[in-house]
Amino acid sequence: MKIRSTTILAVRRDGKLAIAGDGQVTLDKTIVKHGARKVRKIASGKVLAGFAGSAADGITLLEKFESKFGEYKDLTRAAVELAKDWRQDRALRRLEALLIVGNVEHLFILSGTGDVIEPDEGVAAIGSGGPYAQAAAAALLRNSSLGAEDIARKALEIAGEICIYTNDDIVVETLP
Repeated sequence: MKIRSTTILAVRRDGKLAIAGDGQVTLDKTIVKHGARKVRKIASGKVLAGFAGSAADGITLLEKFESKFGEYKDLTRAAVELAKDWRQDRALRRLEALLIVGNVEHLFILSGTGDVIEPDEGVAAIGSGGPYAQAAAAALLRNSSLGAEDIARKALEIAGEICIYTNDDIVVETLP
């Protein structure tokens, strides 16, 4: 049986960043949790982060990222250093999660294969309903004057109407 956990969406617009996540965790064909919380402010509120995948693995990666950010005080450098460690370290390599990290200047998707992706449009999504949420956010970004938080929330609501692994129990964190 496969566990599917959470859709995470990040939107940067007009000097603001919003990261939204739904709370659904699905085991095979059954919803086992509605309110998982996988979006956080970290690094003393300077960075927003969200993860999709295993909770233990995602939290481990958030802690590792926060440590790298504390060491380098730079989001880009911390993202690259975590990706390097994640790919090279035997224990970290086994972690099954994806991360989105960002501030008002940068937004990155991080993976265990060494990817550090900064999306072109300031929209990034991961998790089961990620493609749906990303498409909705891109459309809203291009065709509305909504702010980052409203776009993130509305796009996740749209994803929840399409994706059976996404619900409407949405948490949104914002910067500044």
